[in-house]
Amino acid sequence: MAAPKPFSRYEFLIAWRYLRAKRAEGGVSVMTWISLIGIMLAVAALIITLAVRSGFRDEFVSTILGANAHVTVYATAEAEANGNFSNTIADYADWAEALAAVPGVQRAAPLVRGQAMGVFRRENTGLDVYGIAPEDLRDIPRIADPETSLGSLDEFESGIAIGREAARQLGVGLGDVLRLINPNGTVTAFGTSPRVNEYRIVYIFNSGRYDVDLTRAYLPFAEAQVYFNREGVADELEVIVDDPEAIDALTPHLLAAVGDRGLTWSWKQRAGGFLRALEVEDTVMFVLMSVLVLIASMNIISGLVMLVKNKGRDIGILRTIGLTEGSVMRVFFLTGALVGTIGTILGVIVGCLFAVYFDQILALVNGASGGGVWDASVRGIYRLPAKLELNDVLSAVALSLVLSWGITLFPARRAARMNPVEALRYE
Repeated sequence: MAAPKPFSRYEFLIAWRYLRAKRAEGGVSVMTWISLIGIMLAVAALIITLAVRSGFRDEFVSTILGANAHVTVYATAEAEANGNFSNTIADYADWAEALAAVPGVQRAAPLVRGQAMGVFRRENTGLDVYGIAPEDLRDIPRIADPETSLGSLDEFESGIAIGREAARQLGVGLGDVLRLINPNGTVTAFGTSPRVNEYRIVYIFNSGRYDVDLTRAYLPFAEAQVYFNREGVADELEVIVDDPEAIDALTPHLLAAVGDRGLTWSWKQRAGGFLRALEVEDTVMFVLMSVLVLIASMNIISGLVMLVKNKGRDIGILRTIGLTEGSVMRVFFLTGALVGTIGTILGVIVGCLFAVYFDQILALVNGASGGGVWDASVRGIYRLPAKLELNDVLSAVALSLVLSWGITLFPARRAARMNPVEALRYE
């Protein structure tokens, strides 16, 4: 007679029977539920943590790429006729044309940049002012988004655009007149006097980044040239590329396009320290949550040890009627593995549902606590999204199954090595 195959139907039936057995029947129902719920919560917490981490990085990078240049191209300083050194770019139109011709570049726009004091009535704030052409401003996704902004860029040539937080701090709205004060203004025989101009606010944008919305303003390119004494020159060029993640490979081609005087500063260099810190945090969080899954899985050992002790008589009978050590081991392995598997499946369902409805849950918590759960001025971005990724879910599932199944082997092996004679001696 041929030996039964491993993991036969009867082994599953016995394991399922033991799993459902009540304590009065020699089972450990309470421990089974504790193990199952523990694994479910641990897997759900791991999936939620990974989803929030992915969502935060995605939102953070999106706000960087959506409101800033992927690469900033500027020039080294060179001596002027008066002996002063300047790093402005006189042939910015040629540079922009050469950069736009590089494969992988979407556009290149000249910019004038300067700092000024924005004043409205008794309120004032420092502003980082960008001079940019209207058509180039319309190509900045996070700035030119009509769903999150107020006003129209059609009137940009006759006014100024400022960020939402700057407008809130100054107490201004569309149509109000903002006074800009530039300390490095008009040069006279008696020295440099501040330049004070007034501009009507025609556009209020929301970039998704608190620091950008608090400090940034846009002026038409020609107006900014006059205001910051940059007639006929630009300070830098803003370059947008097709694949921002591959910017390092494209940088040498950009430098070759503008010549020896060109320098670059990419978005990865600007935010590299923060992104590396996020990577370290991701690793630490995964390890910590893995320990949580391991602790939850340890409950399976407690339940199975108690089950093996209570089922000693059954083990002796099973061995007597012909079950091998391997069959007994597989029965108890399946008992523990079913707890781990069911707990993992439930954890995936709970974790994915929590991640899908994360915005609503966070809003509910924020409302119940009276606000302030997510402070944009501290964290930089206005919202904390959750982004489910298949690899994260699979990682959580694999970790939970490996730990829960692996831990089950120890009490299952103990059950298999039980001597049937000793088990039935006092029966």
